[in-house]
Amino acid sequence: MGCMLSQLAAKFAFFPPSPATYRIKKGDDGGLTAVTSSSPETPIPSADDSSLDVLSIDTKRGNRIVAFYLRNPYARLTVLYSHGNATDLGQLYDLFVQLKLNLRVNVMGYDYSGYGASTGKPSESNTYADIEAVYQCLETEYGVGQEDVILYGQSVGSGPTLHLASKLPRLRGVVLHSAILSGLRVLCHVKFTFCCDIYKNINKIRKVKCPVLVIHHQRLLPSPLLVAVVG
Repeated sequence: MGCMLSQLAAKFAFFPPSPATYRIKKGDDGGLTAVTSSSPETPIPSADDSSLDVLSIDTKRGNRIVAFYLRNPYARLTVLYSHGNATDLGQLYDLFVQLKLNLRVNVMGYDYSGYGASTGKPSESNTYADIEAVYQCLETEYGVGQEDVILYGQSVGSGPTLHLASKLPRLRGVVLHSAILSGLRVLCHVKFTFCCDIYKNINKIRKVKCPVLVIHHQRLLPSPLLVAVVG
C-alpha cells in the first residue's frame, strides 16, 4: 500500500513545462547560449549579458542538465536555486537577475532532469544527482566553497535542497520557500513516514547544521526545524 502511494506521489510530483520555454544553441566557439522557444533567434537575455554563463553539466545518473550561472562582481555569496514545479530556466531568468542585483549575490539555477533542455526524466533520485552535480560545478569551475553558498529550494525544490544541505555542515544558510514535509504528507495528509515515501524532508531537516529561513503561509520565520513551522 505504501509503495503504491509513493508511486502516486511521484506521479503528481513533477510537471515540467511542455514545451520548454527555451532551447540551447552551441556557438562556433563551443560556447552555449539560450534562446526562447517561441522565437529561436531571440537570446536569453534579450541584450548581451556577459555576466551569464549557460552550462551543460553531466550527472552521475547519466543525464545532462542545463544551468544558468549569473555573476555579480560585488558578490561574496552564491545562491544555488532549486525551482518549484511547472517552471524552467527560461521563465526564471528575470527572477535570477533581480536576486543577483538586489541581494548582491551570484546565482546558480538549474533545470532538473526532464525539465527545460535537460535530458532524462524527472524523479526524486535524479533531482538529488542533479543538485550534487551543480554544486560540484560551483566548487570546481567557480571555486565556491560551501561556507559561501546559500541553498534556496522552492516547493518540490525543497527536496534536493535539503538532500544536499544534510550533507554539507558548513553552508552559509538554507532558504525553504513553500517547502513540503514529504510527498505523501502533501498528497494524503498522513502524520507518519512510509518507508517508500518521497522527499522525506521532515527527517532530513534535522540533519541541517546551518541557519534555515522558512517562507510559508506569508510568514518569514527563522527555524531549525521545518516541522515546527508547517507540521
